[in-house]
Amino acid sequence: MNIMLFHSTHGLRPAVRAAADRLRSAGHEVWTPDLFEGRTFDTVEEGMAFNTAIGKDELLRRAVLAAAPYSERGLVYAGFSLGASIAQTLALGDEKARGLLLLHGTSDLAPNTSVDDLPVQLHVAEPDPFETDDWLSAWYLQMGRAGADVEVYRYAGAGHLYTDPDLPDYDEEAAEATWRVALGFLETL
Repeated sequence: MNIMLFHSTHGLRPAVRAAADRLRSAGHEVWTPDLFEGRTFDTVEEGMAFNTAIGKDELLRRAVLAAAPYSERGLVYAGFSLGASIAQTLALGDEKARGLLLLHGTSDLAPNTSVDDLPVQLHVAEPDPFETDDWLSAWYLQMGRAGADVEVYRYAGAGHLYTDPDLPDYDEEAAEATWRVALGFLETL
């Protein structure tokens, strides 16, 4: 698979590069665009402030420019938290998208969103302060109505960004389970 992997609001940190390497060692081609142009942040608050200063439209523009040279190949869009929301937006707008792998995040859907059986897999903590139960229920129903084939995996007791070993949210057991399931998902595409 050709995978476009977007970083979280912490920026393009070592954990994102390690995830890309894990995917590459499973035989996938992976790109990790740096939407923050070299900036990384230790806290969610710092990253969100930077994200807000850039603006959603600019982040999406950067993401589209990063994906455009490869989209003809049929990309799997993937991302961590903020990056997952960006991946979702791009995948739902790309008729050649092969799949969508969401780690720790989702995004709003436009009312007229429509896809043709797009395979989607979401991995999220339970509970997650950024992905509440009510939000996830509504998101799941909207994705289904849009035509996506959605699988959701919840990890009880894990922190929001539980796959990043350099953050306090890290949960090794949940992270390894996520990667086992995600790699299996990618094999089916």
